[in-house]
Amino acid sequence: MNTAMTMTNWHFPPEWHPQELLWIGFPHLAEEWPGFLAAAQVEIAAFASAVAESGQEVRLVARAGANAARARALCSARVTVEERHYGDVWLRDTGPLVQIDGAGNRRAVRCCFNGWGGKYLMEGDQTIGADLAASVGLPVHQADWVLEGGALDAGGDGLVATTGQCLLNPNRNPHLTRADLEARLAADLGFTRVLWLGDGLINDHTDGHVDNLGRFVAPGVLALPRATGQDDPNAAIYADAAARARAFGLAVREVPSPGRIERDGRIEPASYMNFCITTHVVVVPTFGVAMDAEGVAAVAELFPDRATLGLPAGAVLAGGGGFHCASQQLPLA
Repeated sequence: MNTAMTMTNWHFPPEWHPQELLWIGFPHLAEEWPGFLAAAQVEIAAFASAVAESGQEVRLVARAGANAARARALCSARVTVEERHYGDVWLRDTGPLVQIDGAGNRRAVRCCFNGWGGKYLMEGDQTIGADLAASVGLPVHQADWVLEGGALDAGGDGLVATTGQCLLNPNRNPHLTRADLEARLAADLGFTRVLWLGDGLINDHTDGHVDNLGRFVAPGVLALPRATGQDDPNAAIYADAAARARAFGLAVREVPSPGRIERDGRIEPASYMNFCITTHVVVVPTFGVAMDAEGVAAVAELFPDRATLGLPAGAVLAGGGGFHCASQQLPLA
């Protein structure tokens, strides 16, 4: 990296910032999607195709061979399938976090990755972020602490939201205090203020990533779920998040939750908040439940400058995430 670049002020743009392209991960491991691999591939391909058909470049990251052939067969011709080596599909967490500055420079930040607290260690997940950064000519700033991209949501004004359940979890950075983490968020990613929410959704594989709970939709405006039904398992979590956001001085916009969704007696961390903001369209996961239409409509109200589309994501959820989790944007400088 040259001296001029090191003297600039790097910042992390919000997701609604114009994007050059979107990377999306394509499922390939049957053991990670037991009984759902084929359906998850169809859902991810539909997501990639919808963004590509909106006019934005999409690079669908697939394993070589039959996996890449399957991706090409399922996707719109507008989707570029790139054969790369990676473990799981969750590029929000393993892909490059791209910063920009006022001089038209971009760089990728890569933090350490430990398989979501040591739970899901797959060969290739530690290197795919640098690989994608190199593919678009970005220098990489390597940070010395553990962080996944889905643990953060940027507000566009130096503010970032996260959850204490994840970022303060001893399975990530047991040697770092809350103050230490705030200092690293400032030094490595350019965030000047941190909104600490509490817990994420019940049974979230990631230990409560914020992108399944609270999402900035404009500076100073945080969207959060509203409990649906008397048996919504996350009602107390939603109420706590809203109270913290309002106490921080933020405006809160509510999106109904899908309500209680179970698979084999286990509560699923289903959330319309795992929407993906792209340059022209916002894609919202749906789950085949009564609240889907209302949830998509509520997200659409948050983005009057973009089209909003709901797409099935039940099989993607079975693998542990959603559309936002499986994608990572490259912002324009």
